[in-house]
Amino acid sequence: MSWVLENLDVIAGYTGSHLLQAIPPILVAFALSLPLAKLANSRGWLRTGVTTTSGLMYAIPSLPLFVLLPGLLGTGVRSPLNISIALSLYGLALMVPAASDAFRSVSRDVLGSATAQGYAPSARFLQVELPLAGPVLLAGVRVVAVSTISLVTVGGVLGVPSLGMLFVDGFRRGILAEIGAGVVLTAVLALLTDALLVLLGRALMPWSRTSGRPRTRARRRTQAQGGPSARAGAQAPAGPSSPARSSAGRPA
Repeated sequence: MSWVLENLDVIAGYTGSHLLQAIPPILVAFALSLPLAKLANSRGWLRTGVTTTSGLMYAIPSLPLFVLLPGLLGTGVRSPLNISIALSLYGLALMVPAASDAFRSVSRDVLGSATAQGYAPSARFLQVELPLAGPVLLAGVRVVAVSTISLVTVGGVLGVPSLGMLFVDGFRRGILAEIGAGVVLTAVLALLTDALLVLLGRALMPWSRTSGRPRTRARRRTQAQGGPSARAGAQAPAGPSSPARSSAGRPA
């Protein structure tokens, strides 16, 4: 614990670098996944190919990819740009299938009604399809965010500044507090980012909030009490002119 208190400035610097490397790939993956998912959904065979390719991309080991990218891009081995590009690819591998499922979850009847009401294709996408697909898209972004924040630490093996440097330096020097600080802060960043995304989703998509619980409770309470119609039926005497009814509810 004393090591942590004595090196708060170092930890803060690594935390800032970690966020700077994690946030752009999340945004890039989300922005690029939307047109790719729409393109994939336009043809059945194309959707299968895109989702399969996305799965294969995520199967690439992260450390070899971080090593190969400098040679392909002409950047330095310790350049944060390598990490951002690699994490954008991993984010796309996760986000494209999620976005495809999100758009497929929107009812075709709703989109047809929007077209019948005069919505242009772009307006229909922005004002109807995208908001309705929003909850599923948000779930995909949350997975991408947590995965990206975790994978940034791998760059510490190559000397790229991030919370992963605390793992590497702590292991080399045998300082357990330094390793623990890196683990805890990485988990905290992931949890905080996930919580912020949830709050952002509630603010931007108020229609996605669960509102059925109060109605369900009221319905159960009404059923337990018999309901107004049931009580009225139980209190109303059967007049002499009313036909006798069998147990099945039909006139005898």
